[in-house]
Amino acid sequence: MTQTPDPLGTRGAVDLSKAAAAAAGAPGGRSAAGGPVPAGGTGSGAPAIPEGLVVEVTPENLQQALTRTVQVAGLLVLWSSGHPQTRDLVDTVARVAAAQDGRVVVLTADLTGHPELLRIFSPVLQEAFGQATVPATFGLLQGQPVPLFPGLADDTQVAQAVEQLLQAAVQNGITGRVDLGPVAGAPDDDAVPPLHQAAYDAIERGDLAAATAAYEQALAENPKDEDARLGLAQVRLMERTTGVDLAAARAAAAADPTDVDAALVVADLDVLGGHVEDAFSRLVDLVRTTTDDDRDRARTHLIELFSVVGNDDERVRRGRTALMSALF
Repeated sequence: MTQTPDPLGTRGAVDLSKAAAAAAGAPGGRSAAGGPVPAGGTGSGAPAIPEGLVVEVTPENLQQALTRTVQVAGLLVLWSSGHPQTRDLVDTVARVAAAQDGRVVVLTADLTGHPELLRIFSPVLQEAFGQATVPATFGLLQGQPVPLFPGLADDTQVAQAVEQLLQAAVQNGITGRVDLGPVAGAPDDDAVPPLHQAAYDAIERGDLAAATAAYEQALAENPKDEDARLGLAQVRLMERTTGVDLAAARAAAAADPTDVDAALVVADLDVLGGHVEDAFSRLVDLVRTTTDDDRDRARTHLIELFSVVGNDDERVRRGRTALMSALF
């Protein structure tokens, strides 16, 4: 996914570099200024913002909030209550997201009100945009941030970024929706099966074990339920990578290319980060260079990652061809 062009540059951006350096000694808690977009609207005459669409991120719920983007594409808006003008972007993003029928969830993080979040996101901002400035908007796919644009943007520019994000989400098999309640006139056959809904609810509260159980039960009842198969593969991927140190995993794989355990972990992390072809190539190479149990582990893991991405994805088709070549 390419970064959305930013005709406004960093209009309205505020440099938080000095605040980030001082955050280690700052007390926690919310600033009184600003706040998340309330459910029901953004002001007089503004379109209603459905409850559940916008989530205010805190240090306590950060992991749970990111986990929601396993099934539903996310938009992360970083702003500062110390600079109230930066909150305007939250309103804009929420307004655009409200027109997506639940296909995207909006996460907002006040980096001044929560110094711990400032410490977490400052390096992300620096890497993405060259400096720790807010407001800034990222896409979220399976918990991984995708830089969209720094500074303020209007509805049209946000809508263009959301369109790109949703295209990437579909390519990665992320097609869930936020439960926004019943939609007037919606056909009954659009209803989510109960076990799938149970899995979505479990993911939203961070209970991956319960989500796994729900998908496994759905497959036991209907072995042809491909949505459940895809969801189960994605949740298992999240379980395997929870708490993994990315830098340490990559260092271990680089130090010993024959280390199957390290290669499997890095392949998982690559898929989570959207580097699908890198993950497939790593495991195909491992199949070529290993034997016996190690070779079978690499092959089996690669096939499971095919399920995570989705069998209709062109990258999976190419990956299966490469795997067959490596095996024979």
